Amino acid sequence: MDEAAKPVPHPSPLTQPYWDGAAAGVLRVQQCAGCGRLRHYPRWLCDACHSFEVTWKDCSGRGTVHSWMVAHHAFHPGFKGDLPYTLVVVAMEEGVRALGRFRGEAPRIGLPVLIGFEQGAEGHALPFFTPA
Repeated sequence: MDEAAKPVPHPSPLTQPYWDGAAAGVLRVQQCAGCGRLRHYPRWLCDACHSFEVTWKDCSGRGTVHSWMVAHHAFHPGFKGDLPYTLVVVAMEEGVRALGRFRGEAPRIGLPVLIGFEQGAEGHALPFFTPA
């Protein structure tokens, strides 16, 4: 039996700038053009001032582990061969949180990390974090 393929991202007009940043090795997040609030994941409306106007900001790539977990069960058959793997939620220096796989020894809350990107299926770059 063949191994299942991993799901791939489907960029949309809303998310394309994020994926373009990832391809360039940068975490790119939305910034409200009305109030300046940063937001990540991309969405149409600012939850602070309800503006639809948006710009994009490149982040430094530095942050600290806010939370983490080890996946022992695949949420999709394509990830079964990767088990177990560690996911981290990272508080980025800019004030937003980002999610990605963790590479390194066991993470801990507050651990300084750096973001990186690896080529995934169909050429999309996917985020991961390593200790800083």
